[in-house]
Amino acid sequence: MRIYKFGGASVKDASGVKNVAQIIAERGKNDLLVVVSAMGKTTNALEKLISAAYNKSTEISELLLSVKMTHLSIVKELFNEDEVMYFNEIENLFLELECLLENEQLLEDYDFLYDQVVGFGELISTRIISGYLLKMGIRNQWVDARNFIITDSRHRDARVQWEETEKVIQHRLEPLSKKNLIITQGFIGRGSKGETTTLGREGSDYSAAIFGKLLHAESVSIWKDVDGVLNADPKKFDDTVLIPELTYNDAIELAYYGASVIHPKTIQPLKAAGIPLYVRSFLNVQKQGTRVFEGHGSLKTPCKILKDDQTLIEIVSTDFTFIAENHLRDIFELFTKHKVRVNIMQNSAIHFRCVIDAKENEHSPLLEALTSMGFRVSTERGHKLLSIYQPEIGEARAEAEAMGNIIMEQQMEQSAHFLISTKGS
Repeated sequence: MRIYKFGGASVKDASGVKNVAQIIAERGKNDLLVVVSAMGKTTNALEKLISAAYNKSTEISELLLSVKMTHLSIVKELFNEDEVMYFNEIENLFLELECLLENEQLLEDYDFLYDQVVGFGELISTRIISGYLLKMGIRNQWVDARNFIITDSRHRDARVQWEETEKVIQHRLEPLSKKNLIITQGFIGRGSKGETTTLGREGSDYSAAIFGKLLHAESVSIWKDVDGVLNADPKKFDDTVLIPELTYNDAIELAYYGASVIHPKTIQPLKAAGIPLYVRSFLNVQKQGTRVFEGHGSLKTPCKILKDDQTLIEIVSTDFTFIAENHLRDIFELFTKHKVRVNIMQNSAIHFRCVIDAKENEHSPLLEALTSMGFRVSTERGHKLLSIYQPEIGEARAEAEAMGNIIMEQQMEQSAHFLISTKGS
């Protein structure tokens, strides 16, 4: 059994779908399960739709129509008009989506609404791909991932219920996968009440790892628009190099610091099962890409991750008492409650500073909660965070200084982090 995962960039249009079909046809259809993300920027479009519905905006119909027409245009390029069944399947999914958006009860809880709506991107994309494969003579079985990945009911970042998921996959999906090429969705699961849940943004990689581990796959391959894992984002840095092999540990470190090629939760189940992960290019199929495996030794090539839109939060004791362990515990409990991840942090006697990803209007409840604890809270937005794994410290600092003013710095044995203000630089 092999697992392939194709992201949104690989199926953003009709030519992308055709390319995916060609990759599947050329590399063998037997013992293969394919996990597919939503097409192109569909998730972003659905997030706008969700926000409009929650805020009872008049733009709902317009936004929904835009998403629908984008997909129907792809369907029209892939299928003839007489192949009405494929058109009908997509129409029915959009009708179901429209009904959900009209359900007043769903609109009371944003996170719950989000999960019920956003997964339609994956449901629609996989229906299109499965249908096109059938048209091209590639027999396959479309399955709903929600019937197999069982989670808790923590919406937008659900936790997998491993025992239940393993049981249903091995009893229902494994026999099916031995007879058929399987097409399924990434990102989505089913909660304890039968509702749709999601595994967090970019969670399709994680879905592939879940299926890989529980189906005892020989490998998991993630197909990207880059040649493999590079030591930096080529859109942000010059002279990037391909890393042909990575240990699981190095991959986990890179994912933690924000490398976008591999999702942070993807590696752990593969490492536990000893399943190699391949990161390959759907544009240059002949290239070998990057293998992630249980190797030894450490990465020698410095790897750079640059994150834009960073917010610096400063929390100050107002009565000049120490910010002690109990205060830090309360602070981190609030960060956990509001689902906010800290990228780097520093603390002194009466100051606690941390850096988080900026999300418009989403952090206000957290800031209000921190203020209610008696702290003075201030924020600075619009910074950059440069993280370098396995750095040459002198070179790393010089590179950070060339980008702007360093306003916060954190150095450890294997990594260096610089918060950079570009204002006035």
